[in-house]
Amino acid sequence: MPLAVSAGVLFEAAYPEVAGGWVPKLLVAQRLARRPFHCDSEHSKGNVMNLQQLLGIELPIIQAPMAGVQDSALAIAVSKAGGLGSLPCAMLAPDAIRAQLSLLRAQTQGPYNVNFFCHRPPVADPARETRWREALAPHYAEFGIDPDGIPAGPGRHPFSAEAADLLAEFKPAVVSFHFGLPAPELLARLRGWGPKILASATTVEEALWLEAHGVDAIIAQGLEAGGHRGIFASDDLSTQVGTMALLPQVVRAVRLPVMAAGGIADARGVAAALALGAAGVQVGTAYLLCPEATTSTVHRAALKSDAARHTALTNVFTGRPARGIVNRVMRELGPMSPLAPAFPLATAAIAPLRARAEAMGSGDFSPLWSGQNASGCKEIPAGELTRELAGV
Repeated sequence: MPLAVSAGVLFEAAYPEVAGGWVPKLLVAQRLARRPFHCDSEHSKGNVMNLQQLLGIELPIIQAPMAGVQDSALAIAVSKAGGLGSLPCAMLAPDAIRAQLSLLRAQTQGPYNVNFFCHRPPVADPARETRWREALAPHYAEFGIDPDGIPAGPGRHPFSAEAADLLAEFKPAVVSFHFGLPAPELLARLRGWGPKILASATTVEEALWLEAHGVDAIIAQGLEAGGHRGIFASDDLSTQVGTMALLPQVVRAVRLPVMAAGGIADARGVAAALALGAAGVQVGTAYLLCPEATTSTVHRAALKSDAARHTALTNVFTGRPARGIVNRVMRELGPMSPLAPAFPLATAAIAPLRARAEAMGSGDFSPLWSGQNASGCKEIPAGELTRELAGV
């Protein structure tokens, strides 16, 4: 059966009883997801385990970790609803991580995911930093900001031995990584107490590398996804493809459960991903308007406006490609600027512009992270949204 056939056609052809409406479509999609319906049935056998079996959760929904727009409250709500809540830790100091994990442990009995970045800390490049601040000089002048008073700093930290020691105190059921994997010795320390290890892949090659390095499941991140691209095998953005193109290729290539991420905003998108072989889905943008999210006022306004239909990959906020709603600074500097310092060093210079503009009610200099499909954003509790996504 061709992969191009829609999920609805697959449902009706395989399970005509769905037309009567008495079988939940999610269950049908899960049954289809366990069928080796694509051409290479031998490779499909490794994907028969669904997300619930792998992670001990009720629903095949992972809430994407979204640094800067959430804390443990969102993760708790999703886990309580039967999905997998996620806590982003790349922007948190150790004490903050410990505080958030304490809240998670106290307020939910279900599994939760703790997410870290795995980038290599960049070497400082004073000349490039100077050129970057010169590019921002007209904006500094507009807001009366003295660029000499802006400190440099990374803003985001890769997974470390200190983080591994901290996690050992809490032993979360799932640990996930973006931008590859940490050093083998750090990964071995995690393995010592048995969490499931997830990591993002944006190409088949990255998925095969992750499989070879011992992850338990792969998140296939399509080009539609909001926030930072998980790309790590190269810097070539021409390798990046959409979720529904990437997903079946990764499912065919690896013998691990694969989760789909990017552009999935409602139950129909979840069902389509499951029908293409996904063991589950990871959803981020749809949660940004939930009351449990810490999404800023200007960010919420942008998500509810027509502007949300126009997103682009940009490096002007952090130095690494990430998808957000197009705003003034992206239009004037890029959105992919060759002047931006390496990730995450671009952040410090633009931070005071963001703060000053947001104080005036403007998102002109804010990273308004969003996927290409913000249609699923709803101002409803995250638990309710999780159940809606799962079709229950």
